[in-house]
Amino acid sequence: MQDNERRMYDLEYPAPEVGSDTTGGPTLIVALQGYADAGHAVESSADHLLAALDSRPVASFNNDELIDYRSRRPAVTMDNHRITGMESLNLGIRVLRDTEGRSFLLLSGPEPDLRWEAFTEAVADLAEKFGVENTICLYSAPMAVPHTRPLVVSAHSNTPALVNSMFTYDSKVVLPGSASMMIERVLHKRGRNVAGFTAHVPHYLAASPYPAATHELLDAVARASGLSFPLRAIEHDMTRVAGQLAEQVNDSAEIQQVVHHLEIQFDEELERYRAKHPKAMLSGEHNVPSGDEIGEEFERFLAALDSTDQDNASEDVGGPRELPEQTDPEDIYPEDLEDEDPADEASDPEDIYPEDLEDEDPADDR
Repeated sequence: MQDNERRMYDLEYPAPEVGSDTTGGPTLIVALQGYADAGHAVESSADHLLAALDSRPVASFNNDELIDYRSRRPAVTMDNHRITGMESLNLGIRVLRDTEGRSFLLLSGPEPDLRWEAFTEAVADLAEKFGVENTICLYSAPMAVPHTRPLVVSAHSNTPALVNSMFTYDSKVVLPGSASMMIERVLHKRGRNVAGFTAHVPHYLAASPYPAATHELLDAVARASGLSFPLRAIEHDMTRVAGQLAEQVNDSAEIQQVVHHLEIQFDEELERYRAKHPKAMLSGEHNVPSGDEIGEEFERFLAALDSTDQDNASEDVGGPRELPEQTDPEDIYPEDLEDEDPADEASDPEDIYPEDLEDEDPADDR
């Protein structure tokens, strides 16, 4: 390791075990704060994983080499006319184990202000050192989409297996750069598998914590990597925020109109995209079996049923069978069923910012 690399980061000693329990190497998740984090989805994803899963430090980066403290001033706590604490800007890589005991790596903390090239080369060196098979960088962007439709997570990658049925961009796009994107570029040049996942957050909710974006980012990572994450606490937050949004939307006819317009636009864009990409799936559709899978399962059911009938026939040769007792049709129909009122369609423009949201402790999932 060269001198500038020694100043860039320190390795934990003794080094924790990082090896993956699968045939390939571990997955590296990159969740840097400060860029493309609408709904605080990227920061919340890292915080949730660190709080809900066991972890150990692997490498700690030197903040004095990477952080401009004047542009990112840490919060200081003063108690009884004395300074008692200061916010820690921890930028580093930790090894975690998912709910099935599989190891993976997480790079989290503030996006560096300085020395991006040296930083990204150091991250790539560490990825090679620990045999990382796939690297997934997380992003979250404000988009003109309604919160009443499934949240889209789009993907870009040099490895088709990491994208699979996710939504992708077909056109050429020019974006402001970031340290995470530079990590992608360096790893791609080294021939490593890398992908970026971006949650599409309703633009009117971009400044507030939006648990649905956090949930969908982590769910997308889990499906691409084969890891298993505890997401129950986030799902509770999603239900709570959805209720708050519904209340605020129902109080404003103007907001309802704006959301309805966004819904029409979303549905039209989705129809056009799926005409070109029929295999693309939204949230909640990945567990729905395909037509071929349903057909195969039905054939297995019929085969098993035929086998059972043959076994019963061989045991029951010639004997009279008693007919099953018939049921009175009136007993089949329960009375006084009360239909639930369909949920009012939620809406939202600039006035819908759920305030004072109290996030549940993700450690409850452990």
